[in-house]
Amino acid sequence: MATSTTHGEWIVAANVADVQPGQCKIVDIAGQSIGLYNVNGEYRAVLNLCPHAFAPICQGAIRGSTKPTSTPGEYLWHRDGEFVACPWHGWEFDLLTGESLVDRRRLKLFPVRREDDQLSVYVSLRPSRGGAT
Repeated sequence: MATSTTHGEWIVAANVADVQPGQCKIVDIAGQSIGLYNVNGEYRAVLNLCPHAFAPICQGAIRGSTKPTSTPGEYLWHRDGEFVACPWHGWEFDLLTGESLVDRRRLKLFPVRREDDQLSVYVSLRPSRGGAT
């Protein structure tokens, strides 16, 4: 009987200096377009695909959000640079969690590791077939 296993690999994606706060660096890793973000010193890797309408999400604006205060109708700006807005329909996603602000769909996030001046992204490679029969 064949078994299926998924293998992954850490792949060097960019130099730390190339991923500045408030910007996105789009890279190709294992045939996938991935956006790298520096979110207040935390690095995130996002599949460049909006789960709503399949737009290139990493071309969207990087924003903050608002939260209500105790005064009705008054809001405060917060979490600057922690959200990306879809360039097609404006849906906003949290870059730290991948969660949408308006829907249950999420961005696909990849683990990121910093080693010295380089950022590596962990990507799953296609499943391989093998095993005992």
